[in-house]
Amino acid sequence: MKREQTSLIRRDGFQTLLASLGCVLGGLLVGYLVLLLIEPSGAWQAIVAIMRSFFRFPGKMRMKYLGQTLVRTVPLLMCALSVLFAYKVGMFNIGAAGQYVAGACAALYGALAWNLPWYVCLVLAVAAGAALGAVSGVLKTACNVNVVISGIMLNWITLYATNWCLGTVKDPNSPFTKALNGANPSALLPSLGLGKFFGNEKSVTIALPLAIVMAVLVWVILNKTKFGYELKATGNNYNAAKYCGMRENRNIILTMMISGGLAGMGAAMSYLTGIEAWETTVSSVPAMGFNGIAVAFLGGLSPIGSILSAFFIQYITLGGGNVDLQVYCSQISSLISSLIIYLCAFVAFFKFFIQSSIRKGDERRAAAEKAAAEKEGGANT
Repeated sequence: MKREQTSLIRRDGFQTLLASLGCVLGGLLVGYLVLLLIEPSGAWQAIVAIMRSFFRFPGKMRMKYLGQTLVRTVPLLMCALSVLFAYKVGMFNIGAAGQYVAGACAALYGALAWNLPWYVCLVLAVAAGAALGAVSGVLKTACNVNVVISGIMLNWITLYATNWCLGTVKDPNSPFTKALNGANPSALLPSLGLGKFFGNEKSVTIALPLAIVMAVLVWVILNKTKFGYELKATGNNYNAAKYCGMRENRNIILTMMISGGLAGMGAAMSYLTGIEAWETTVSSVPAMGFNGIAVAFLGGLSPIGSILSAFFIQYITLGGGNVDLQVYCSQISSLISSLIIYLCAFVAFFKFFIQSSIRKGDERRAAAEKAAAEKEGGANT
C-alpha cells in the first residue's frame, strides 16, 4: 500500500492535480478573508453561495444555469487550448485575446452582412484568428519581434478594427450587433436537442462536443505525431531544430496560426449561439482570451486538464453572482473569481514545492539506509 501511494505522488499528473487544488483552495481562502474584512457577518454565507453555484437553485432552474455554464465554458476552453498550444511550442500567445476578437468579427460579419450559414461562419472565424496569429509568427521569424509584444499591440488594433467593421451590421437602436435569431437564424449553431433537459433548446449546441474533440485533437498532435514533436523541438531549441534540418521558421508561423485559429473558433462558438451580441462601443479587449491563460495553467498545461479547469472557472464565476448584493457590492463576485484565477498562475510553484519535498524525502531516506547499512557492516565485522 505504501509503495502504491509513493508511486502515485510521483506521477506528474497527480502532482499537477494537487497543485491545482492548492491554488483553488488558496483563492477561496483569500476570497473569504476579503469578505470578512468587508462584512464579517455574511462572509461564510457568501463563500458557501459561491461554492454551491447553480446547485443552490431548485430542479429546472439548476439545469438551466448548468446549461449556461456549459455554453460559456466552451469559448474559455478554446482560448485555453490556444494559449496551451503556443506555450508547449515555447511561445507565450498573449495575443489570444485579439485572435478571439478577430474570430468574433469574422463570424458575426459573415452571418449578418453576407447571411452565411453557421459552418461557413465558423470557418471564417478560424481563418481570421489564424491570419492574426500568422502576423505575430511572421514578425517573429522575419524581424525577431517578440510574440508577446506583437500580440499585445495586435489585440488593440483588432479590437478597434472590429468595432468599426461590426458597426456596419449593428442594431440601429443600440450599440450591439443585430440578433442572429431574427437577422439570420441559419448562422446559429445547431442544438444538441437537449432543450427539455436544460430548459432551453438553444442552451447547449454542438459547440460543446466540438470543443472536447478539439482538446483531444490538440493532445494527439502535440504528443503522438511527428509534426507535434517538430513543433516542440523548435520551441525548446530553435538553433538545434535548424541544425537538424527542421523548418524552424515554418514551424513558428504554423504554431501561431494554429493557436490563433483555436481562439478564433472559440469566439465563433460563443457568438454563434446567440446568447450575446458584440458591443461596437466596447473599449477593452474581452477578458476571455486572458482568462484562457489561467485556465491553461490551472489545467496543468494539459488539453484534457483544461476541460475541467475551464468548467470550474465558469462554475465559480456563476457562483459569484449568488453573493448577497445588499451586503456586498456587485464587484465582489468578480474580485473573488479574479483571485482564484490569479492564484492559478502559481500551479507551477506548488508543483515545484511538491517535487522538492519528494526529493528531500528521498535524500533523507537514502541517508538513513546508508547509515543503517554501515552500522550493520560494522556489527558483522
